[in-house]
Amino acid sequence: MRILVVQESDWLERNPHQQHHLFDRLSARGHDVRVIDYPIDWRKDDPDGLMNPRRVYRGVHKVREDAGVDVIRPAHIKAPLLDYLSIPFSHGREIRRQIKEFKPDIIVGFGLINSFIASIEARRRGIPFVYYLIDVLYTLIPERAFRGLGRMLMRKTIQRSDLVLTINRKLDQLALELGAGRTEVIDAGIDLAEFDPDLDGSRIRDRYGVGDDDILLFFMGFLYNFSGLRELAAAMAERREEYPNVKLMVVGDGDAYDDLKSIRDENNLDSLILTGRQPYNDIPEFLAASDICILPAHIDEEIMQDIVPIKLYEYLAMAKPVIATRLPGIYMEFGEGNGIHYIERPEETLEVAVELADRLREEGQIGRRFVESNDWETITDRFEVILQELLENDN
Repeated sequence: MRILVVQESDWLERNPHQQHHLFDRLSARGHDVRVIDYPIDWRKDDPDGLMNPRRVYRGVHKVREDAGVDVIRPAHIKAPLLDYLSIPFSHGREIRRQIKEFKPDIIVGFGLINSFIASIEARRRGIPFVYYLIDVLYTLIPERAFRGLGRMLMRKTIQRSDLVLTINRKLDQLALELGAGRTEVIDAGIDLAEFDPDLDGSRIRDRYGVGDDDILLFFMGFLYNFSGLRELAAAMAERREEYPNVKLMVVGDGDAYDDLKSIRDENNLDSLILTGRQPYNDIPEFLAASDICILPAHIDEEIMQDIVPIKLYEYLAMAKPVIATRLPGIYMEFGEGNGIHYIERPEETLEVAVELADRLREEGQIGRRFVESNDWETITDRFEVILQELLENDN
């Protein structure tokens, strides 16, 4: 198959998401994959100048060295708001160019504006279009005034799609509410060989001064302001005498990083370990070093209501108990007794962590068993079959 993928995030720099795992594996299986992406962090990483020129990156791989995905980055204006306004023109032109030159058998959309355009172009030319939802995209728009428009674009794209895929049941429910015709749920996956519970994490614990008797909490990913980490760090500073052996390791960067650094420095909080962003290949060793993994996001945050972050599957695959706020999407996916221990507020993490400390292995094995069917190769098999059947039915 020749597959054209469109998204409005950075394929090259962002840590691997569902699409990277799936399309790297499809590429390694011999399918021809091209991606149209967008440097979403340009304001921080590359703010100088007026324009980002069109760029092409050949043979990119994120999780499989035998993969070779071509990434096309259309030009865009580097100015707030104008960057959004340039997407319909530059991405629209690129989508039409790739349809003409690449002649895709199928188009898969992960974005908002460019997926809306791609769905129109696909219908005009009789190309099957699949909309793949891994987030509630319009809630991620920083400018709240544009979220209503974003929801409208997402709804129109869903209604125009031949198939809507979602990463969990809560998103599937949302897609149906927004008018999807046909939907399928393809869960997040894990490389069970790479995320091995028997991996030794002692080197990481030694490097960062974590003792054998310490309870090491672990968070990885982009540090959103709603992640709950600032509240947890503040509670650790305030209650350090009550929880002297609890430490928190945060792997990643983002909006809340500077605040976390300030909390650490102003309170001389050695138990808060900020590693910054780490190579994805090193993540299993960092996970192996931890005792309990956490997702203490604000329970009322709109962005978090319908999603199930892929990292939860990776946490559980490493046989680590997980403490998470009782978010609707997560609770619908995992329920009770499957490795997730629910809290209502980030500060409650400390108390639950101490309660779990005496049964870490037992609780971790429960989670591992729950996700063992989510091996990436099995997930990719299903995704490949769905795309092939869609093509056959279209013909």
